[in-house]
Amino acid sequence: MIFDVLIIGGGLVGASLAAALKPSGLSVALVEAQPMTASEQGWDSRIYAISPGSAAFLRECGAWQRLDMSRVQPIEQMRVFGDEGAELDFSAYQLGTPELAFILENRMLQQALWQVLHQQDNLTLFHPARCASIEFNDDAARLKLKDGREIQARMVVGADGNDSWVRQQAGITEPPTLYQQHGVVANFSAEKPHRGTAFQWFQPDGILALLPLPQQQVSMVWSVSPDKSAILLQLPHQELCAQVAASSMHTLGALQMITPPAAFPLRLLKLPQIIKPRLALVGDAAHNVHPLAGQGVNLGFRDARQLAQVLLQRGAQQDCGNIQLLRRYQRARQEDILSMLTTTDLLKKLFNNSNPLLRSARNFGLAATNRIAPLKKFLARHALN
Repeated sequence: MIFDVLIIGGGLVGASLAAALKPSGLSVALVEAQPMTASEQGWDSRIYAISPGSAAFLRECGAWQRLDMSRVQPIEQMRVFGDEGAELDFSAYQLGTPELAFILENRMLQQALWQVLHQQDNLTLFHPARCASIEFNDDAARLKLKDGREIQARMVVGADGNDSWVRQQAGITEPPTLYQQHGVVANFSAEKPHRGTAFQWFQPDGILALLPLPQQQVSMVWSVSPDKSAILLQLPHQELCAQVAASSMHTLGALQMITPPAAFPLRLLKLPQIIKPRLALVGDAAHNVHPLAGQGVNLGFRDARQLAQVLLQRGAQQDCGNIQLLRRYQRARQEDILSMLTTTDLLKKLFNNSNPLLRSARNFGLAATNRIAPLKKFLARHALN
């Protein structure tokens, strides 16, 4: 079997790229190892803040309109607190936009994308299927699956996440920088209404975010040391609720847990290149960022949108795995990726620091930014893309 494009990894970014290539005239294959499970009734602890730009891209892919909007929560305001009383707030009303972002569940968005893929004529799904080996040659790439099937393609897209097998097989082996932090996630029902507000507290021992969900519920992402992460995971649920409420200054009153806590390690991955001949990387296979800005998945969607655009605009006879074509994708993505990696890394280092001079400086900067309307708008507009 010979395809124009082979996408390895059918998560949010890989699936959105496959859907975006529907009008391309290219033959597309998608390999995904994990089975897609039927919808569950409870809330998913993996929650994403989807920017308006990403929502528009997902609508173009045909997925956004398939979502159950009763489980999607628009963010109308964001409030950020420093560790010495400084505050920075963003309002959709002040920016002249209906919302700053949308909060929704990973599982629900994944299922909407796969509903689109199952109806796509130019797409062949290999699912569930696991990769065994891959070779990159001058004319094509050759993938062998563990069940013995072989796939050839003019280009391969690595969309297989943090520990990308494709990236390793291609010899792109830059080691990640470990932050010595874990992201602890859980969902809660709140005593007080959140009014569509996302909250974030920069604290000496970590960064706590509470993101609004429908039905007066919130999703927590708490970036803490591995030691504190282990303690939080072992706490009785009532005690964890009390700790989160106290650390969030009881802003939403008492909390009740609706999904148990889980944790994942945080890291920075900055690659010297995200392409090679017949290969492009997207999403977490191409970069890892700290979740403090909630932009990791949006960065991945912008990868998918840009790569799809490059392939859609190629010449009719142009080989889609040609390195010159793929360089257009890399050049178009370099500034956005570097900006997000640098900004989140600097903020993490600035706030996860006990130096009293830095503490004063960061809180002064937070308060000053809140008073400078053009700067606030510039920062917020970048996050809307």
